[in-house]
Amino acid sequence: MEIDSLTPAERRVWRAFATGATVDFRAQGEGNGPEHGVRAAVLRALLLNGPREPGEIAALRISGARITGVLDLRYAGVDSMIRLSHCRFDEAPRLVGAQLNYVSLRDSELPGLSASHTRIDGGLRLTRCRIGGPVHLSRAQISGALYLDGAEVATTDPAQPVLQLNQVSIDDDLCARGLRAHGLIRLDGATVAGSIDLEDAELRNPGGFVLEAEALDVGANLLGRRMRAQGRIDLRGARIPGRVDLLRSSLSNPGGTALRASSCVIGEIWLREGAPIEGRLNLRRAEVGQLQLEPEMLPDQVRLLDLTYTFLTPHEPAERRLPMLERDEGFDPHAYEQLTAAYRRTGDDRAARVVQLAKQRRHRGTLPWYGRLWGHLQDAAVGYGFRPLRAAGWLLSLLAVGSVAYAGHHPPPLKAGEAPEFDPVFYTLDLLLPVISFGQESAFAPTGGYQTLSYVLIVTGWILATTVAAGVTRTVSRQ
Repeated sequence: MEIDSLTPAERRVWRAFATGATVDFRAQGEGNGPEHGVRAAVLRALLLNGPREPGEIAALRISGARITGVLDLRYAGVDSMIRLSHCRFDEAPRLVGAQLNYVSLRDSELPGLSASHTRIDGGLRLTRCRIGGPVHLSRAQISGALYLDGAEVATTDPAQPVLQLNQVSIDDDLCARGLRAHGLIRLDGATVAGSIDLEDAELRNPGGFVLEAEALDVGANLLGRRMRAQGRIDLRGARIPGRVDLLRSSLSNPGGTALRASSCVIGEIWLREGAPIEGRLNLRRAEVGQLQLEPEMLPDQVRLLDLTYTFLTPHEPAERRLPMLERDEGFDPHAYEQLTAAYRRTGDDRAARVVQLAKQRRHRGTLPWYGRLWGHLQDAAVGYGFRPLRAAGWLLSLLAVGSVAYAGHHPPPLKAGEAPEFDPVFYTLDLLLPVISFGQESAFAPTGGYQTLSYVLIVTGWILATTVAAGVTRTVSRQ
């Protein structure tokens, strides 16, 4: 490209490129109007075959310009740094398949960005950019960080993701604090060696997905403190060894799933100090080291089938944790066992027993009528073996009733002259305890109503003995 064909603004850019000097149109009060625009074709010629000076590092540094035409670097190799800040692009840059050094479009305004399969040896900075169309970075390889802090991304086509980052590879962090995205962010199969930072972000796509990140692989954390998400977040199959931090966040997708983290492997999940989740919470088959979950944030529907976790914090009474399990569809005994194990790890055996009792009561609802009837009897008698003192109370009460009844009316002996001396207390004990024998029951035969009372004592004794034995068996197996 001949320099004589350049506009005055383009000549300044051309001369500054060889030394890497910054051309700031704002400093000269020129603005980015049409009379001071810079053609994208000129920038392309500079980057591919621009002038060089010995001992200087060529770089494209422009601030406050209007870029007219399409900056087309598809499949090009560029070793110079590109820094186009506070610029306005008339057309979306095309960087598909390019090999670039460092790219910064900070504080610029773009109608979109096409950079799939691009390799960037440094970072890509889109900080505080205003992007009116989709950003395509699928399968891009970024050796540094991807910066989207304070950026605003939207698209007029609701079927198009606003950020297409599926299978992107980032060797550092994905920094998107304060990001405002109006549409879908897609991170399926993406690999981020550092952390993903979405603190204070606002993600909006009511009725649809706001973040789709299946099989996401993060080296450290997914940070979303104070994030506001209207739509569905899907992390199915993600691997995040650090924490998913949703402290003071707001998740909303009424009528659908607000957060899905099923089949994930996550070090910690923080769901605390935020508004109640609107929509379903799905943690099925997830493996979590520490689950920090406040009961107040739980939605009306949860999915916990085969969820495993080591610790559950903050420590809450079992009565405040059980609604989490009761809001799951169907009966999942594994969920009750996980909660029981979490309480036992903290030494709260009382809470563990409460959870186990709730498990038996929930299971009772799945049984046929005769099973439910037997369950009610076990529950009333000894709380399925988790209320042993209740059994002692029943036994003492029945012992008192039988002793008083048979003290006033001695049953006749079966064989006169061979029967031992009648003792109403031990006779009642013989009826109540099915294993131990004091020789009273076999020696005397009550009649009439007293015979009926003996049958009642025998049946209730068996019920109490069976449930107590079940409780002892559970205790021994736990130890």
